[in-house]
This record gives sequence, structure tokens and C-alpha cells, in this order.
Amino acid sequence: MWNLIVLAFYRFAAGGWIPAAWFEPNLPPEKDRAARTGHLSVEVVSHCWNYSHFLVYQLSSVVLFPPEKLDVTMTVFYSPEDAKTKALLDFFGQQVVPGVSWNWQPIPKQQLFRRGIGRNRAALATKADWVWFTDCDLMFRDNCLDALAEALQGRQNALLFPEIERTTDLLAENNPMLQAGSSEPQVLDIDTSSFTSRHISKATGPLQIAHGDVCRAVGYCRNIGLYQQPVESFAKCHEDRAFRWLLRSQGEPISIPGVFRIRHVAKGRYSGSETRSRLRTWLRVWQSRRRDRGAK
Repeated sequence: MWNLIVLAFYRFAAGGWIPAAWFEPNLPPEKDRAARTGHLSVEVVSHCWNYSHFLVYQLSSVVLFPPEKLDVTMTVFYSPEDAKTKALLDFFGQQVVPGVSWNWQPIPKQQLFRRGIGRNRAALATKADWVWFTDCDLMFRDNCLDALAEALQGRQNALLFPEIERTTDLLAENNPMLQAGSSEPQVLDIDTSSFTSRHISKATGPLQIAHGDVCRAVGYCRNIGLYQQPVESFAKCHEDRAFRWLLRSQGEPISIPGVFRIRHVAKGRYSGSETRSRLRTWLRVWQSRRRDRGAK
């Protein structure tokens, strides 16, 4: 009950009703953030629990469309208990891709289930110029990373996001695209003909590109204890909204191609009764349709 009260408080606070400086006073002012140019570095921070059939497409996209104008560190938080994800990471760890470094971060599943824990750890430790916090169902395809390198030149913004992403409809688990990702580890391309464009209005959970100096200074909701607390089942990701609040920014849009995301009905990372799972599925479909109407 207490955690629900605390969660309600921070959701209220993140709406802008409470000054963010009360909880994060050390945000570097824009003038103190490096305006780096030239060959930049980006760390992509993802996490995976029972979603190896999505992660294979993300990792494959970096292999199939490797960057030339920046260096990328692919950081993935996972639990060794998830055997399929571990096998997939073992496979990709053997792939040699110019400009790409693999960084697998095994953590107890209770820490993995609170996404803010891994993101905070990565933010505080990063050596990159920029950090892209994302989910494992996002792909970096045709010219995405090199266009990102150009868009980041000289920038000092705390938070950026791609203004357009291309997505599927909500896919069921028996969809051939998802079934293909469930086979043995491999570099796997995807048919993009069914993806459609969506305009993005703010830096949402998988589309948060933060300045490296900001990440090193404030982490990812580091001072909000609830969002750094391990849990026994996957927690809803309310910390995304809190991160924007703490950075005093909804993000600035940048124009880059090749951002693709698989949308799916089933949430394999969650557990519970069949009735509860059906309710979550219904709510997910309803919320998705509502967002789609708002994006038109």
C-alpha cells in the first residue's frame, strides 16, 4: 500500500506540479554541457526478459546497418535465468562489427524487473557522448545511426528524440515475424513493408536520447528510491515520465530515418492469472488504438 502511495506521489510530481530541482538539484546547465562534434560515441541501453525474439531484430539491425560516422556501444541488461536471451547474447558477442562494441550486463531478475535500475547504472557509468535509452523491440535500420551522428553535432540539449518512428500494428505471438525471431540465434533481417510512420511528440520510454554529461551527473531517476527498488515481477515503467520531469524537458525532436519498432499484444515479461493477462491485453489494445488516433 505504501509503495502505491509513493508511486501516486511521483506520478503527480512528474506532471510538473512539484519543482524537479527538489529531487534532482545537480542537472548541469546547458552552457556546461559539452557541444561535441566530429566522430561521436553513443551508448544504446536496452533490457530483455523473455523477449529474445524481439532483441534478435535489434541486435541484427546494428550488424546489418553498421555505423560509419560514430561508435556504438550496445548495452543489454538481462538475467542469466533467461536462457534464450543469454544464448542470443552469446551468439552476438562473437559477431565482429566495425564501430560496434557489445556490453552485456547480467543482473538478478529482481533488478531487471525494475527498468530504472539498469538505466541508472548505465547512465552513471557511461563514457559516451550520448545515451539512447530504448527497449529491445526497437531497431536501428537504414542510415539511422549515421544520420543520428549528424543530428547530434554540437548539441547541448538534455534530451532528444526521433520525431518519426515506423511501427507495426499490434502483433499476436503467432505472427510469422515473431515466430521467426524465436528460432535459433542468428543475424535476422525483417520485412518492413507492414510498418507505418508515426509522429512522436516527446521522448517516450524507448526513444529517450540523453546527453552524456547529463547522464553522468544525474543518472536515471537516481534519487527516487522507488524506481531503484528491485521487485519480484516486472514493474510498469513510470520512471520514463519522471526522467523527463527531472531533466526539465519533454525532449527536442530530431529528424533521423530508420527507427523501426515492433508492437505486440502479449507482454511476455509479465506474469499472473489468465484473466489478469487478458485484461492487460485488452487495455494494451485500447491504449494503442487511442494513441494511434491521437497521432493522426
